[in-house]
Amino acid sequence: MEGNRFTFTKQERLVSQKLIERLFNEPTSRSLAAFPLRMVYHLRERQDGDAPVQVLISVPKRHLRHAVDRNRVKRQVREVYRLRKQTLYSRLPADKALLLAFLWLADKTVPSAVVAAKIDLLMNRLAARL
Repeated sequence: MEGNRFTFTKQERLVSQKLIERLFNEPTSRSLAAFPLRMVYHLRERQDGDAPVQVLISVPKRHLRHAVDRNRVKRQVREVYRLRKQTLYSRLPADKALLLAFLWLADKTVPSAVVAAKIDLLMNRLAARL
């Protein structure tokens, strides 16, 4: 990976509606859970200019009513992913791209250490499958 390895650039964010629909509707998409997070992933052929991994972070309003709590959880997930993404990049084949979504399942916030432990677990399980 080029440049600073501890970044989370705009190209790494999953914002394309078409790709998001593919992630959640393709029969080849898979899901892993480690409460309070669920991770949905889809491996696809890499296009020119694509980031190897594109990430979506979703914290539904029905789980956390206050925006400040939703934003805090998204910040926690984004930060842990940013620091630990090398696990996925090192295992991903050069011709493949990964679409990834982190979905929040809990009805309350949790400490950052718990979020970090769960994301580590999910990413290690995913890396083993690649």
